[in-house]
Amino acid sequence: QVQLVESGGGLVQTGASLRLACAASGRTFSIKTMGWFRQAPGKEREFVATIWWNAGITYYVDSVKGRFTISRDNSNNTVYLQMNSLKPEDMAVYSCAASLLFVRDTAREYAYWGQGTQVTVSS
Repeated sequence: QVQLVESGGGLVQTGASLRLACAASGRTFSIKTMGWFRQAPGKEREFVATIWWNAGITYYVDSVKGRFTISRDNSNNTVYLQMNSLKPEDMAVYSCAASLLFVRDTAREYAYWGQGTQVTVSS
């Protein structure tokens, strides 16, 4: 089993930055992929970014390319999502997810999920 705990959400103004963190525990040695998804009220869950743990290969949804950066710290089994130039449309609950496979943007391919952290962007 893998447990994920997110932190770093909050309320910011348009154009500001936030950094989310997701700490993994348990069978972390089995993790191949960690990703971030988000869900805004009344909308479906959306893929944001993912990283292949060992190689550091990253993928992003087009709407965040150039503004968000996903990274990982192998020493403490934590993945980060640096979010710059935040927009009101980025406002959502952001959830961290982990897979024991090399996957990309399909939520059902992630077996483990965190509880989510709220990001609110005021205009």
